[in-house]
Amino acid sequence: MSKLSNTPFAVLDLAPMRDDDVGAGPALQRSLDLARHVERLGFSRMWVAEHHNMEGIASAATAVLLGYLAANTSTLRLGSGGVMLPNHAPLVVAEQFGTLEALYPGRIELGLGRAPGADQATARALRRDRLGSPDDFPQDVEELETLLGPRQPGQTVLAVPGVDSGVPIWLLGSSLFSAQLAAQKGLPYAFASHFAPRYLHQALRIYRENFQPSAVLDKPYAMIGVPLIAAPTDEEAEFLATTAFQRILALIRGQSLVLRPPVESMVGRWLPHEQQAVGDFFGLAVVGGPEKVRARLEVLLEQTGADELIFTCDLYQPEHRLRSFELVAGLR
Repeated sequence: MSKLSNTPFAVLDLAPMRDDDVGAGPALQRSLDLARHVERLGFSRMWVAEHHNMEGIASAATAVLLGYLAANTSTLRLGSGGVMLPNHAPLVVAEQFGTLEALYPGRIELGLGRAPGADQATARALRRDRLGSPDDFPQDVEELETLLGPRQPGQTVLAVPGVDSGVPIWLLGSSLFSAQLAAQKGLPYAFASHFAPRYLHQALRIYRENFQPSAVLDKPYAMIGVPLIAAPTDEEAEFLATTAFQRILALIRGQSLVLRPPVESMVGRWLPHEQQAVGDFFGLAVVGGPEKVRARLEVLLEQTGADELIFTCDLYQPEHRLRSFELVAGLR
């Protein structure tokens, strides 16, 4: 039996908006449709990511969206991929996720990132007078662990709800810093190779070589991000992938990130350096029909030893996105 058969599959969603959406409502409904779909398919979890001031991404209020998804599903684990900790006081995060855990016991998890997930002007607007910085990340993680853990003697600040909730914490990263911190703290680690694959192998090596067993984990557990575009044929998958290519091209150019319909060819739509940048972004992408997807994923698991795969999938037609996850689920 191949490793693929025993590897849990997860989903990372940004509630992408289409170019013909009126407001964010349709995108949020599609996120729920996806959550229900992958729950039926037996996926392990679905995460949503915090981004701000990005036209076309509707997942900014991450905890609110998670509440909506949890209220309308029954078994799927739901979490943040992630909450960008420099933007928030740890107590607020603990209260939000403690509330979610109280409402949906055993189904909520908290993935934490150390980047702001926004430009500098937006970061200032989020924080106002709070002096948030990525440099505070280790201290903030420690504070969150305390707030979500058992009440300590003499503890004067409590997260209510949150205290003694045991909400699972993951550390997320696209470089090497969080790999080291996750190893030191014995926490599960998710690498953002769905958009920054360059340091994937080095980060996994650092995490595994430096891992210290904890009350949470006795051995390393690493999940990696994979852009997925699966279709019945390689040709259709490559055609559908142009929606994702256009989106990242728009990101590079500082334009709206709304999803646009696929096109027959990207020739003439990007400059050589832009094509290279989009290619780098999707360096780990799995695009193709079922057999090509299976082969690519088996190689990826062999090369990385990942314990779990978390897929992103930005397709213009909702039914194509649902089909993509159905096809990959059928490979196990």
